[in-house]
Amino acid sequence: MNKWALFGIAARLTKYLPPQLATAQLALNRSHYNTPRYFSLNHTILCNQKINLPAAMNLSTAAMSLRCPTLRIGSSILAARARPSLHLLPSHHQPSHRHFSTASAAQVKQLRLQTGAPMMECKKALSSSDGDLAKAMEWLRKHGTQKASAKVTGREAPEGLVGIRVEKDAASLVKVASETDFASRSETFSGFVQEVADAAAVASCEPDNDGQLVDVTSFLSTSTNDSGKSLSECLNDVILSIRENIQVDSISLMKASTNSVLGGYVHNRIAGTNCGSAAAIVELQSLSDKGVEKADETAKKLAMHVVAARPLYLNPESVPTDILEKEKDILMAKMVDTNKPPEILDKIISGQLRKFYEQICLTEQSHMVEEGNPKVGNFLKGLGMEVKNFKFMGTSK
Repeated sequence: MNKWALFGIAARLTKYLPPQLATAQLALNRSHYNTPRYFSLNHTILCNQKINLPAAMNLSTAAMSLRCPTLRIGSSILAARARPSLHLLPSHHQPSHRHFSTASAAQVKQLRLQTGAPMMECKKALSSSDGDLAKAMEWLRKHGTQKASAKVTGREAPEGLVGIRVEKDAASLVKVASETDFASRSETFSGFVQEVADAAAVASCEPDNDGQLVDVTSFLSTSTNDSGKSLSECLNDVILSIRENIQVDSISLMKASTNSVLGGYVHNRIAGTNCGSAAAIVELQSLSDKGVEKADETAKKLAMHVVAARPLYLNPESVPTDILEKEKDILMAKMVDTNKPPEILDKIISGQLRKFYEQICLTEQSHMVEEGNPKVGNFLKGLGMEVKNFKFMGTSK
């Protein structure tokens, strides 16, 4: 747009102004892009004029028609200087009534603290609910969560936390995934992980529960936290607050049998929670009165060993047949060119299998926490106990 066209726009502006503003000076600000957006109005002259509110409203109308931010600011100044009552204005000068949010900064701050939602989302929620905090929270759950979930769906979630809850008769082990380690270390995230673990432990205590969860989604929708809110709603709140792809990856339960004690351990535990980067729960059964006194301490130490050694199976008998046969084939293939008698080969393979069991079976491993590193099975037997079950979860993939 050339200079003459800009001056034409300036001329159009003057006809909207009352007589006392007809002498207003319009200057082209050549320090920018020579567009009508950068027309500046000589505020010194205008603000010294004795202008009433109808005149200021005329100026505001003209400024809005030209979409000139500077003129809008100038007209706002004039409108503020002119203070007659609105009911004195002619009908054609009456401003249109628009609905503006009555939300205060304190309400926005309070809503942010309660939900963790971004400031602009909180403002929208309060504006849509006429400043009612309860309704604003409902609005965020309906609109904000849907928007946040749509953005994060499909993203990889390689980080997260593992949480446990150990009761007398039942224990739970849960894993919740996040996109970043920074998010997983937040109080909001760790609190949610603990809520899931607590609810899972309560569910495992129910008589009709066999110690396993089949459908995580169903569990989240039917279980609640201590406040009575469903875990699915809690998950939506966490997604809205953190703005990452948060997923409840897995939930595992354990129920104590007769004369059994449950114990657990969390590695890199976050203060105030039973959540960390890795965790394990174990079940020890007392075979005599000798092992009852130290059962709790022994169970915790064994859980620590499980986190450190990460066994795959409880004992050699629990190793699947296909896994065992595959390992035998590998060992046999290594001995093909040795030309040793079959009976010698069987002894060698048996020895190699013992080493294989020590790597993957809990009872055959050297206890990494007890002094002298005794074999786990032998150590527990000396205390009048045996390990009946264990479960492990970690965040590393």
